[in-house]
Amino acid sequence: MRIAPPDWTNSVLKSAPNSRFAPADRDGVFPDGFFSTTNLPTYIKVDGQWRLPREPRMDGGIVLENGELFVREGRRIMKGQMVAIANAEDGSEGIFVHASPFFGDGKGQFEFMASEVSREKPIDYNTMAKLLVDERDHHGYPIWVAGPALVHSRARGDMSWFIANGFVGALLAGNAVAVHDIEASIYGTTLGMTRTGEIAQGGHGLHMRAINMVRGAGSIAAAVRQGIVKDGIMHACVTSDVPFVLTGSIRDDGPLPDVITDMLQAQDAMRSHTTKATMAVLVATALHAIATGNMLPAYLIEASGELREVPTICVDSSEFVVSKLKDRGSHQAFGVVTNAQDFMHILRLYVEKELESRGKAVAR
Repeated sequence: MRIAPPDWTNSVLKSAPNSRFAPADRDGVFPDGFFSTTNLPTYIKVDGQWRLPREPRMDGGIVLENGELFVREGRRIMKGQMVAIANAEDGSEGIFVHASPFFGDGKGQFEFMASEVSREKPIDYNTMAKLLVDERDHHGYPIWVAGPALVHSRARGDMSWFIANGFVGALLAGNAVAVHDIEASIYGTTLGMTRTGEIAQGGHGLHMRAINMVRGAGSIAAAVRQGIVKDGIMHACVTSDVPFVLTGSIRDDGPLPDVITDMLQAQDAMRSHTTKATMAVLVATALHAIATGNMLPAYLIEASGELREVPTICVDSSEFVVSKLKDRGSHQAFGVVTNAQDFMHILRLYVEKELESRGKAVAR
């Protein structure tokens, strides 16, 4: 979706004052009355000019640094920094949130199949495939966020294919995704379950043995180089030089040596990719999807200066997860209610078909 600019002839916007700024009186604390950001295009009037801040995200504040505007988390605020002060979002206090391209005015009429998320609605794989191929052709930065169900459902081969063939800018996941993927590479099981769904003898300990082997190697990359990990998602990331961020949780086994266990460091690592994202695909994960959504702007600024929506696809077997993501502010997310294996396999088929239609070689 292309985002038309605001109507700057609007009387409120024309007569709006410059935004007010107040200094933070201590590190890590916004001044009273600070403006709390959304993930929508937010214009701030400075010296008579409406401007967009850099690195937009929800749940931050707007800081003026050396004449430039940035969105910053509260923990990053430094004493003396000038922070935008406002409550209103309509421009009357020098800040205007451009929401209408995303929400419109609403139709307000009775209709069937009006819910945004439903397993009864068709899935537009064709459009998603075109978006992914466009992203690759135009050197975009699609981030993928995956949960362990993607591995358990035997979709790791398709995920590996997307990584190896240039459709993934970065992979964000938890310890479990990497552990079960590596277990599958070494032992052919995930949490002791074989490809046919049977439980292997002594299978309960195989993921711990896999973790131990990687810890012995020193890192996932080292385990790939040493031939311990021979295929799969993490192997594809290493051999295709695709960055990954693995973040820890209180229940992690091991964890693997690459997992970031400090939550603030983990958030910073994820944020380094969400600020560059031109598309997001969130598959079979509630917590990581919502965490990513909170850091992901709903729009990006193209080289031409135009704004466009960041396509965001959330896939889960439960409507609840997709609805919860949208309820947490990621309103731009398109919900796909299906299991990870079906989604990944069918999407790959459509991408291969799209590549063929454009006269491009279908990769391995």
